Amino acid sequence: MKKTLPYLLLFMFALLIWNGLTDHGGFQVHLDDGDMDGAGGALLGTLLAGGGILIGAIVMIIVAVVLALVFAGMGVLAVCALALAVVAALIAISPLLLPILIPCLIVWFMARRRPASPAPKQHAA
Repeated sequence: MKKTLPYLLLFMFALLIWNGLTDHGGFQVHLDDGDMDGAGGALLGTLLAGGGILIGAIVMIIVAVVLALVFAGMGVLAVCALALAVVAALIAISPLLLPILIPCLIVWFMARRRPASPAPKQHAA
């Protein structure tokens, strides 16, 4: 690529010079009922195309912001729906979990009831 790049750039520069030296008659702009060709038509076409690209870029930015907000909102709704589904599933299977929860509750109560630590001894002075 390093060896072909200078030749490619030289060829593109030669094409640019050739285009500048030849006729611009092939460029026409049709605006309403009028036709413009030549250098004025090329300038008008470039200006109008640039304006269209600018409008397109602004529209794309607005659409990107709106889609980001919509997808963020949908993500929040999806997380809430998933949490609600988990709660509903836990409520549905809780009678089946009762034999497991009773020993867990007993162990939790036993761990909570620690023997009271003895009061620290105070030295009489």
